[in-house]
Amino acid sequence: MTAPAKPFPIFGSIAARPAVLIPWAVAAIAFVVLFLKPAQLLVNDWWNNPEAGHGLLLAPIAIWQAWKRGLRPDRAPAIGWGIAILLGAVILRYLSGLAAEVFTMRMSMVGALAGLVIFAWGWKQLLHWWLPFALLALSIPWPALITTTLALPLQFQASKMGAALLEMRDIPVRLSGNVIALPGHQLFVTEACSGLRSLTALTALGVMVGGLWLRHPISRVVLLLLAIPVAILINAVRVFFTGFLVYFVDPKLGDGFMHMTEGWLLFVVAFGILGLLAWAASGIENRFLGRNANA
Repeated sequence: MTAPAKPFPIFGSIAARPAVLIPWAVAAIAFVVLFLKPAQLLVNDWWNNPEAGHGLLLAPIAIWQAWKRGLRPDRAPAIGWGIAILLGAVILRYLSGLAAEVFTMRMSMVGALAGLVIFAWGWKQLLHWWLPFALLALSIPWPALITTTLALPLQFQASKMGAALLEMRDIPVRLSGNVIALPGHQLFVTEACSGLRSLTALTALGVMVGGLWLRHPISRVVLLLLAIPVAILINAVRVFFTGFLVYFVDPKLGDGFMHMTEGWLLFVVAFGILGLLAWAASGIENRFLGRNANA
């Protein structure tokens, strides 16, 4: 058994020994010089891109979790490994900047932070902070190559499931790819309605909820895997509700503010389902694993 980690002692060390401030200041200045541009682009995406908005939640929680978990009492610097990882992150930052590849440029920030942690406190500290680093990595939007590859199959799946739900309500439907034909109206399940946004956000939130509420790695993995069908099902329900409102109420409800509000409300429902699954998994942990589950 090891003693529990204590909150950050960095500021106390600096106050006791002002010389400790010098390497930290140099590291902070170098980090800002190297990674200011990708950091600005990332924050801009969080604020303006709906696909990346969950970063506004994940990043502050990651910082809070790192502070709350503190530093391990048995930490030990791994200077050689830290320097190697830092050099790799800097090289990746430089090459991705030349190629204008935004995703790897942003991931190099996470790599540099990991290198600094390993340099100062070692591998055990990095593992102790697995959740903050996972949340930071998940707050970075997926590259366009992945999103465009996943969007079309998700569009077809959402269209197929939504059309099936409409037929269960005896609504005449004709499905052609991602187009659902209703009497007098057509619904286009576009890339924005593919469910990819819900999938990326719920995946990230699944990691966060599992890390905060659950104690066993298997429980966390199961919760993460369950987040995927939840996202797909909720998006199919969204397509169904849109078709239902268009057919029975008003075709104007198929787009605009009402359509956007419907998406947000269903995402809240999906997050609630994820919370219930985490609560059930926590109960199973307490029942079968007791208090000895791995944190």
